[in-house]
Amino acid sequence: MTAATSVFTVPSLRCAGCIAKLEGGLGKTAGVIDARVNFTTRRVRVAHADTLDGPALREAIERLGFPAEPFLGGEESLASSEQRTLARALGVAGFAAMNIMLLSVSIWSGAEGPTRQLFHWLSALIALPAVGYAGRPFFKSAWAALRRWRTNMDVPISIGVILTCAMSLYETIVGGRHAYFDGATMLLFFLLAGRFLDSVMRARAQSGVAALLRQTAPRALVIGKDGTSAWREANELAPGMTILVAAGENFAADGIVVSGRSSIDRSLVTGESLPEFVVIHSAVLAGTTNLDSPLTVKVTAAGPGTAIAAIARLIEAADGAKSRYVRVADRAARLYAPAVHSLAAASFAGWMIAGAGAHQSMLIAVAVLIITCPCALGLAVPVAQVVAAGALMRHGILIKDGSALERLAEADTALFDKTGTLTLGRPTATLPLDLPPDEAAMALALARSSRHPLSRALAAALEAQGVGAAELDQLVEQPGLGVSGRRGRATVRLGRLHWLGVDAAAGASLATAFQFDDGPVRILRFEDRLRPDAVGAITALRGLGFAPRLLSGDREEPVRVVADALGIEHRSGVTPAEKYDAIAAIQAGGHKVLMVGDGLNDGPALKAAHVSIAPSSASDVGQTAADLLFLGERLMPVAIAVAAARRTMRVVRQNFALAVGYNLLAVPVAMAGLATPLIAAIAMSGSSLIVVANALRLRACAR
Repeated sequence: MTAATSVFTVPSLRCAGCIAKLEGGLGKTAGVIDARVNFTTRRVRVAHADTLDGPALREAIERLGFPAEPFLGGEESLASSEQRTLARALGVAGFAAMNIMLLSVSIWSGAEGPTRQLFHWLSALIALPAVGYAGRPFFKSAWAALRRWRTNMDVPISIGVILTCAMSLYETIVGGRHAYFDGATMLLFFLLAGRFLDSVMRARAQSGVAALLRQTAPRALVIGKDGTSAWREANELAPGMTILVAAGENFAADGIVVSGRSSIDRSLVTGESLPEFVVIHSAVLAGTTNLDSPLTVKVTAAGPGTAIAAIARLIEAADGAKSRYVRVADRAARLYAPAVHSLAAASFAGWMIAGAGAHQSMLIAVAVLIITCPCALGLAVPVAQVVAAGALMRHGILIKDGSALERLAEADTALFDKTGTLTLGRPTATLPLDLPPDEAAMALALARSSRHPLSRALAAALEAQGVGAAELDQLVEQPGLGVSGRRGRATVRLGRLHWLGVDAAAGASLATAFQFDDGPVRILRFEDRLRPDAVGAITALRGLGFAPRLLSGDREEPVRVVADALGIEHRSGVTPAEKYDAIAAIQAGGHKVLMVGDGLNDGPALKAAHVSIAPSSASDVGQTAADLLFLGERLMPVAIAVAAARRTMRVVRQNFALAVGYNLLAVPVAMAGLATPLIAAIAMSGSSLIVVANALRLRACAR
């Protein structure tokens, strides 16, 4: 039996329960080997026997209560369409809720007789169309589940909203005193706000993978066997083709150099800023940049077979694993919703048995649903997160994911990348520069004519010292070696140590050499400096219970230097896949990893970790994959964020206790038939205000 893989888009995924139901249900389907849901992209990837075709798999998914379509691309447009739908529904619910609340204030203030009835009818005229429109995301999802004799979180939401509106309309028709249109619309508004924000965050995560794949060149110049050339789209390339890549272009495919020599910028993959010199038989990767001169490359892998596509798949796989994380609010909701509806049903049954009649019994049941409206419970997490996020922002820390603080508070293992994370990610000349004034002026002229990072660092250092550039002729850059020029009849060179006849072992790990005519060779050293407070930040993390470790794709020597300076364990030469595997192994052992990195090569690791942080200088993919970003050159924000997250979760637990305490007091009152709309409004508002006041203590959480 051979295996195949199929991918389906499942737009109706809403919560951790949906993920478990879909993965578990498909796992029991004959012929299915494995099923994995990616909640961020709303996709399910199914490994199955090749005897099981797409339509049969789609039918199996839909039998579980989830409408599905084969994935054919274009998810970004689907995400945009969903956001537009939710935004319109949110606007309608917000408009209705505000206007109905204004009418309700008049009723609570003592309006009676015809005035009270008029306000109830006005509320009904606003609420019913608004609920019908704004509630569609919940109603459609609930109906799709119920048609297949299943349930999801949208079922109790829909029942509560519809029942509340129905009883309110009945009360309005028969001239009753109480209507609950305000509760129905406010509940919809808050639920839609949360769903819209969730949709925005998922769209950002999807755009990160798309941005990664866009790093490859969209087209390549293909050289035919007869010597002719033609431009071909990247998705039309195939192994065995020969392509010509000009200086300054990105590679559209993985390959082997068959002619030419140049320097390539591999920072996209390795995270290292220094270019790599390539010659015939050297391997090059899609997405990296050819810096110096044209290269002819034989394609070895294209499209989904490239290394950069493999990194994108790792990011998606890691994101799918993180999607199975169940937030505190989700865990509470699993218990809260069934409990509330059970109490409402028990109230109805109890009062019916007591002889109160269907009308009175239903009113009390609806009162139970309203007075237990999860306002305080719903505010417990987001208000704490918002206050903490504001405090952290003042310290240059940006939170991207609503669950990031929860996961950061749980982390117990910290892993760091080196270049651009523990270090500043850019070479800096080691002062003082051993150059006489005349030679310094010539070195500046050579450095300005090169794009090499060491040349740029040297030029910046010389300019900072007030050096003026000399006049040189015949400036030429030798690919992978350096740059040369003429001053009169004398030759001036700046470049690699071996090019100027110096044993590379005589230099530092970052060094270049300068020579004027037949004069002495000057070795100019550079360093990638640690962030100014790196030692203090590592010490602070140790105080929080972490034992930080360093995982880097760089060479052993520079990695060891940084690790020794910080007193931490290290591994060098680690590929993106190896970082991913290392994190998976640590987390399989029961630990929860905090990953701090910056480059594209860190993307899979940032996604695979329980929580991740990146500097604002990180690559687009690194910024998108990370859960938090920190600004500036200081590393201390990492330790500040951990401490703030732990304090935030203490406040969240306190908020849940306050919300539960409110319900323990309010539910008996409602079940006893003693709750009027005014009492319910005061009770709900009071509980929410207590939760908000408690959360405001977090304004100092980042101090």
